[in-house]
Amino acid sequence: MSTDTNHKSTTKTPASVAGMFLDRVRESGDREAFRRLDGDRWISVTWQEAARQVEDLAAGLLALGIQPEQRIGIASSTRYEWVLADLAIMCAGAATTTVYPTTNSTDTAYILSDSQCRVVFAEDETQLEKLNEHRDDLPGVEKVVLFDGGGDGDRIISLADLADIGKKYLADHPACVQAVAESIESDKLATLIYTSGTTGKPKGVRLSHRAWVYEGTTVADFDILHEDDLQLLWLPLAHAFGKVLITAQLACGFASAIDGRVDKIVPNMAEVKPTFMGAAPRIFEKAYARVVTSQEGVKGQLFSAAFAAGREADRYRLAGRRIPLPLTIAHAIFDRLVFSKVRDVFGGRIKFFISGSAPLNRDIAEWFHAAGLLILEGYGLTETAAGAFINRPDNYKLGTVGRAFEGTAVRIADGGEVQVQGPCVMDGYHNLPDKTAEALTEDGWLRTGDKGELDDDGFLTITGRIKELFKTSGGKYVAPPAIEGKFMALCPYASHILVFGESRNFCVALITLDPDALADWAEQRGLGDKSYAGLVKSDAVRDMVGEYVAKLNSQLNRWETIKKWALLDHELSIEGGELTPSLKLKRSVIETQNQELLDSFYS
Repeated sequence: MSTDTNHKSTTKTPASVAGMFLDRVRESGDREAFRRLDGDRWISVTWQEAARQVEDLAAGLLALGIQPEQRIGIASSTRYEWVLADLAIMCAGAATTTVYPTTNSTDTAYILSDSQCRVVFAEDETQLEKLNEHRDDLPGVEKVVLFDGGGDGDRIISLADLADIGKKYLADHPACVQAVAESIESDKLATLIYTSGTTGKPKGVRLSHRAWVYEGTTVADFDILHEDDLQLLWLPLAHAFGKVLITAQLACGFASAIDGRVDKIVPNMAEVKPTFMGAAPRIFEKAYARVVTSQEGVKGQLFSAAFAAGREADRYRLAGRRIPLPLTIAHAIFDRLVFSKVRDVFGGRIKFFISGSAPLNRDIAEWFHAAGLLILEGYGLTETAAGAFINRPDNYKLGTVGRAFEGTAVRIADGGEVQVQGPCVMDGYHNLPDKTAEALTEDGWLRTGDKGELDDDGFLTITGRIKELFKTSGGKYVAPPAIEGKFMALCPYASHILVFGESRNFCVALITLDPDALADWAEQRGLGDKSYAGLVKSDAVRDMVGEYVAKLNSQLNRWETIKKWALLDHELSIEGGELTPSLKLKRSVIETQNQELLDSFYS
């Protein structure tokens, strides 16, 4: 693999992700590419250093006999080694099959078997145990490469073992990796990402190199991210949103500090001081709730006044009007006393956040914007290699998901469904021709399953999932996500709310509260000795939540109002099967788990 750092940039678009990586190494070889954790210490890795590791691993895969487009699994949380493995797979001409580390052993075995993986990178003994438990179901898996652990030297080897195999292979075939990488054509399979789904077996989405190269180069063409930028990457790399941020990195040249631990996001931001970060809306909701609920007394009054002024100033600014002098002065004072402190929580250097994977409530976006923190909401599916729409720093509308990527077409079909067509669209579902035919229209447009509206400037607003709309027994249609989003913006203590009422005469809701925010609330009121389960059963908490439900109902149509509701005694989780790994609600699962409670609302 070339180590010539004096290579000049070319305007020719590479055909593959591997080609993007080779180009980036030539362009930015001595610059920082990644920061990885060694214990509690961040270690910087240059593009050249990463390239040497990738070349050894890719050569190791070639030595094992991996052929073009053969699948290789990665079952791991987000970490530096995940990126190395993925880039090595790309450079060996193979295709990555992603597996969330929280996936149960049965589904893990199904994904690896359905995709016909020959090799699997496994994070640790926990992931290895899943493979061993279903070894008879995985006869095609010849090698397991452990990120953490030594293996047995035969079927199970360490990452270092694979690199050693690669080094020996390179001694006899010094140009093997570069030759393979440069031969990959754009229509070849790069990735199989299995949709987590809410029912049934996951479907493997086939994404070509063309799709990922298009995503990365489109982001680069926005000219909003450059070599001197730094992202904090925590998103699951098994998800398309995480994967596209790596592809964008190859195109733009910025560095990524990688740590997949969700509980370390805020401390890591304060330490590494990123210039941008991608996140799911739940992360912004939690940050908003944490800040809002921690302000009491005079300090709380100052925060309220500051954000009232910030929102008012934004209304002038976003409308293109001059901000009155008294408001300008007040805003400057509040910026120094309040907003700068909020920005410091996130490291103090954020140019913008990127929000995806689920709808972001506009009130939350406006709150961050008032503090000088821009959230650029985007939209896409696994079936579109993550991105199809996004707001841009110089052209955005809060409450929308922005405009379509250049080269992607959009139309609103009968019934309001958003349909897209372009280079980012999948090649189909793996081994599922019938499902592929269902997902695509006769003229080749992808059915997203989302309802949406386009304004005169081409900005798209997602109004809900078609399948999530329900009709009451009175014949009125209800869009649960819209109601749920309003409540999340009103109640800073809420973590989730689900609205139900299909074929019933009124709407009901199940609500969960954020444990940290609730603990702070309880401590301030002398209830700190109670557990989460004890608190949600208390009259004090029910009264507090009831006030927010009443506020919500005052903003709804009569047929949408929540007549009855309950607080669940536990937080929803991926482990409990109630959330997908990308933090989407598994509505049908939660409904089934709580069917008796829901039925009791109508008895």
